[in-house]
Amino acid sequence: MLVSICAIVAVVSSVGAPLIPTVADTYSVSFTGAQWSLTIAMLTGAVTVPVLGRLGDGPRRRPVVIWALVVVFLGCIFAAIPGNFAMLIIGRGLQGVGLGLMPLAMAVARDHLGPGRARSCVAALSVTAVAGIGFGYPLTGVIAHYFGFHACFVLAAGATLVVLIAAILVVPSSGHLPGHPLDIIGAVTLGVGLTLLLMAISSGGEWGWTSVPLIACAVVGTVVLAAWAVHELRAEHPIVQLRLLRNRSVLTADATGLLAGIGMFILSSSVIRFVQTPVDTGYGLGRSAMIAGLVLVPFSLASVLANKLLPLASGWMPRNLIMPTGALFFVGALVLFLFGRSDLWIVFVAMGIAGLGVGFTFAAMPAFIVSAVPAHETGSALGVNQVTRTVGGAIGSALSATVLAAYTVPGALYPDSDGYSATSLAGIALWILTGLLALGIPYAKRRASRELVDESVDASAAGSFAYEIESSRGAR
Repeated sequence: MLVSICAIVAVVSSVGAPLIPTVADTYSVSFTGAQWSLTIAMLTGAVTVPVLGRLGDGPRRRPVVIWALVVVFLGCIFAAIPGNFAMLIIGRGLQGVGLGLMPLAMAVARDHLGPGRARSCVAALSVTAVAGIGFGYPLTGVIAHYFGFHACFVLAAGATLVVLIAAILVVPSSGHLPGHPLDIIGAVTLGVGLTLLLMAISSGGEWGWTSVPLIACAVVGTVVLAAWAVHELRAEHPIVQLRLLRNRSVLTADATGLLAGIGMFILSSSVIRFVQTPVDTGYGLGRSAMIAGLVLVPFSLASVLANKLLPLASGWMPRNLIMPTGALFFVGALVLFLFGRSDLWIVFVAMGIAGLGVGFTFAAMPAFIVSAVPAHETGSALGVNQVTRTVGGAIGSALSATVLAAYTVPGALYPDSDGYSATSLAGIALWILTGLLALGIPYAKRRASRELVDESVDASAAGSFAYEIESSRGAR
């Protein structure tokens, strides 16, 4: 049952990725607007992960899981309604709620299984999430190619409904756990601040970088996020433990995760659009959404491979070099895309190399955080890291659209080829900075328990780290 929840979350969250050009063409909107079908899910996920984690941290976990699946189901229904772009965006936003289900599924495993079975179950859930994403990309492309992209959401709705019914029947109660209040003010201000900031980042090409609406969104969004940070530092039960950022290792790791999330989505979002750009533009590959989905498969599979290779790599290189090595892999992938994107097979290779880079970077990150904080703060510290990386993904998605829009001639549908060079260079700069920051993370072996570090690495396979958000329960 838990595997089904993680699998459906992964598949549904990956549905929008290969469809951006198709959405732009179907609804006659700009690529910047169509990009919001991906960005909105990431934005919702950034807010939902800590909120659902807090709601499910106690006796309400079962109803939270069920109602979250109901929201995802409704999101699939809304997105499947043809002819209304606003309904698609609303639906994708509701689907993003599913990203918060991963920690809840892992928390169920930890609370209702023995230590040995819980570890293996969490690792299986993590791998299932990656496999689900890798399966969701080509499945989305195939269905969209033969039946139209709305059929993807119809299928997702059916699968979500099956999992919802099973969750009602199977998910156990957590009534024996103590409850904690939800920081509603923190959740609302985080969502409002991020939304305004992302609107400013993504709309510069359409509104104008000096336009009043853009400046207003940027200023108000920054002020709201600053107010949110002050509130979280003072709240008794904050949704994000910002106090942990006083630890230099945690702060550096979170900054690294934020930059890596931005850089990762800059590449993946750009590649999706590039592969589907018509040949008559003079540079595009003119492939279908199905091929675009397949291009993302090496990325997903290579990230799983990197996670499996991590124990071997940590045996022959210093641990503080693993994350910089991952960043170097991703820089190599971006350089390959920058100079060799004229052939489809090179794009496949580039995405595979990028997957290795992400796998090494994100798989090693929990160990650094675990080594830097006391046992009772591990779950909170890794929860903060999860939020920063999800926010980075949302920013990267919006930033990719912004850069390409800047290289699009007014009235034209597709950007110049130089736009993709610009996104590659931006990604290279971000990943170089990521590697340099990773070199600065002090690794201190403060805890003798190797088991917890190994668990952190296992959970990172999905890039979610969600289960570590719950791991502090055993230490409290």
